[in-house]
Amino acid sequence: MITAIAFDYGGVISLPMRQEDMEDLAALAGIDAALMERIYWDNRPSYDQGLVDGEEYFRNGLAAVGVFLDDALIGALVDRDVESWSRVNPGTEQLLGDLKAAGMKIGVLSNMVRGFLDRKKNALPVFSIPDAVIFSCEVGAVKPEERIYRMLLEQLGCRAEELVFFDDVELNVEAARALGIEGLVWKDVNHAREELKSLGIQIGRRREAPY
Repeated sequence: MITAIAFDYGGVISLPMRQEDMEDLAALAGIDAALMERIYWDNRPSYDQGLVDGEEYFRNGLAAVGVFLDDALIGALVDRDVESWSRVNPGTEQLLGDLKAAGMKIGVLSNMVRGFLDRKKNALPVFSIPDAVIFSCEVGAVKPEERIYRMLLEQLGCRAEELVFFDDVELNVEAARALGIEGLVWKDVNHAREELKSLGIQIGRRREAPY
């Protein structure tokens, strides 16, 4: 029986990063967006894992292509990057609340950076819903590593077969399935509700409180 539902953060609970976000980062660095995108993703794993901070991440990535910025610009890059991941999808937030109200344990399992945690974890109301929140930078492991999924199971207090996990990256879903978790590729909120319904999970929608 399913007792817990877990979600990735970036692109699932949050809205995806926009092209304009990458263009803003590129403009701050004084390079074109295509180069910024390559630097951004090629160097992301060590940042997600907490091995470097935001300043080191941008400074090292840009230095590798011969770009050297002052501390103020590096700080602006870190801030702009954090903001790009701070737009919560209201439909997903509603879904988390509905599942919680239906008696499900709720988890968040995300490859996410320290800069985001420091600035946003306590500021975004959505993080008041989950029973367990695991960010890669806090535990020194990243999806699709097996041990980060086992940490989630332990914190939720459930067995693998009792957990459904949504992620927008197929590789991360496959890693969850390999452990016996019901891994599902995230497409959108309506699709997720249908997937949960097909698993026998009946959820309504909370009525919004009057103001």
